[in-house]
Amino acid sequence: MVASPGFPDIQAHWARPFIEGLAQRKIMRGFEDGSFRPERAMSRAEFASVLQAAFNPSVIRPYVPFVDVPTTHWAAGAIRRAYESGFLTGYPGQQFRPNENIPRVQALASLVGGVGLPPAASVPLAQIYQDSAQIASWAIAAITTATTNEIVVNHPDLKRLRPTQPATRAEIAAFVYQCLVAQGKAPAIASSAIVRWVQTVAVSHTREFRALWVACVWNGDFPSKMGLSTQQQQAELIAILDRMQSLNLNALILQVRSEGDALYRSSLEPWSSWLTGTQGKAPDPFYDPLEFAIAQAHQRNIELHAWFNPYRARTSERIVNVSPHLATTNPEVVYRWDTQLWMDPGAKVVQDRTVNVILDVVRRYDVDGIHLDDYFYPYPIAGQAFPDDKTYQTYKAGGGSLALADWRRDNVNRLVQRLATEIHAAKPYVKFGISPFGIYRPGQPSQVRGLDAYNQLYADALKWLQEGWVDYLSPQLYWRIEPPAQSYPVLLRWWAENNLKQRHLYPGNNLSALGGNQWDLSEILNQINLTRELSPQLALGNVFFSSKALAANHQGVGDRFRTTTYANLALPPAMPWMLTATPATPTGVRYSNGKLTWNAATPEIRNWTLYQQNGNTWTLRQVLPATTTATTLPSGTYALCAVGRSIVESKGVVVKV
Repeated sequence: MVASPGFPDIQAHWARPFIEGLAQRKIMRGFEDGSFRPERAMSRAEFASVLQAAFNPSVIRPYVPFVDVPTTHWAAGAIRRAYESGFLTGYPGQQFRPNENIPRVQALASLVGGVGLPPAASVPLAQIYQDSAQIASWAIAAITTATTNEIVVNHPDLKRLRPTQPATRAEIAAFVYQCLVAQGKAPAIASSAIVRWVQTVAVSHTREFRALWVACVWNGDFPSKMGLSTQQQQAELIAILDRMQSLNLNALILQVRSEGDALYRSSLEPWSSWLTGTQGKAPDPFYDPLEFAIAQAHQRNIELHAWFNPYRARTSERIVNVSPHLATTNPEVVYRWDTQLWMDPGAKVVQDRTVNVILDVVRRYDVDGIHLDDYFYPYPIAGQAFPDDKTYQTYKAGGGSLALADWRRDNVNRLVQRLATEIHAAKPYVKFGISPFGIYRPGQPSQVRGLDAYNQLYADALKWLQEGWVDYLSPQLYWRIEPPAQSYPVLLRWWAENNLKQRHLYPGNNLSALGGNQWDLSEILNQINLTRELSPQLALGNVFFSSKALAANHQGVGDRFRTTTYANLALPPAMPWMLTATPATPTGVRYSNGKLTWNAATPEIRNWTLYQQNGNTWTLRQVLPATTTATTLPSGTYALCAVGRSIVESKGVVVKV
């Protein structure tokens, strides 16, 4: 026989990947004419030879010679080793019958016993195989184990085991290859001929969005100052994410565009000065902070939402704008606003730039969400008017009829609607959220007083929510519970009552107020509890400002989060309007030698969740990144689920340890 894997008679054969997998490992060979002859039945002697090549088995019992296997038989050594290792036994009268074709049931039982796969729990073989009645009683346990370990391969009919039929060379190749997969010695093959039976259960847990804003502007959170080395910057990001993971937080909202710049590699806008101290200067040694943050966040099962400011162009006169910043390419639509620069939201070039910048990130980076904050038209300055007269007059000259305030709101509304449409067209699973000023308008509800975001920032956040343009809204409710003019629960209930499209609400909370004892820790903890009380009205989590306040652990807030508030793991809530498919259940799930293993993730998988059964309930014990394929477990009954990109869980594959 020859070892070439390029057999001409298997090119369109169902078993080709299994055959080639074994041929490449020199476990099975072809014939002198170059063929493989996949439909030829395999003898017991040939099977013994394959076992020796595939498993190199150890001796567990002494050999007793078979009367029909002389020492001169071509397979005498392989037969002896197959017997000594427990793979094969003989027949009455100390016969081996080397030339007899091996039945499928015998080959499967031999593999299960010889490899030493742990016995499986009861499996309804009659539901899996139409011909299960033909399985001999001595083989039922072995076939059960072979089935649960995905060693059984049936073609062309998945439901027919054909236990007494002679196994073909193709079928033996498939059985043996699947044993190697079960041992973790070969990669899984996606074949429709593999019998995949698993016990599944529908499991779930209480979801909650637990997010942290990380600002780059003014070096508020990251990086802590300009000019840090690449290694120092990366260490700071890792410290933020490690802290989040230790507190069971699950979403990082990272500011990546604070003033028409980029905290990532971009051909559309210059590098942020908050990294190096000079706008347009890349980190040296080079790295991409957004790419790095995404990889590190996902490794810790934390979502990353890229946070953009749509219109601010410069925060202070210290910053020198460089090309391709909009202030250099289109200075006619960038205006001075006190010490800042602001883009004109009514200018088409501004609208296009903002959309193109955000869509560039959506397409090139594996972000989980896109986030805008409360800066639309700038916060007012006494005695000053935003200088967009020329743009407005151009609009009027073109036939526009809206009053100035309505036109400004419409400019922002059209941007929000366009972003919602184009983000979801590019990647349907990427979430779009906004964190507006927490008060929509004074008097809504009646006792509320404060800035009129609708008429001063021209931000119609209620419209964005009621049109369903946002997937989540995070009104910045940076006020205490008690004062009636700006009451946390009063405002949150108002937003919830006006949530006609049933989008998610993740209110923003001001951890910074814990510094200097402005607030007592109980204020924040009570606000979280009030949010949870409104979960039936889709207030499903909180976003905290900011990372620096959490790192300082003011009044032990981080300790309380870790031990009490967020003691239990939670995934972010799934969004039913995002029409993405439920992921397939994990495959290749098996337990051996104290370790649970499963097959690698497909691209649509974001995480794995592992539940443990306690009586009639299932408790989430682990959330694992998509790259993980094994975990060590104590005894118990577990269910492993796949989590898709839209945070929808599959049913759990049940494993008893």
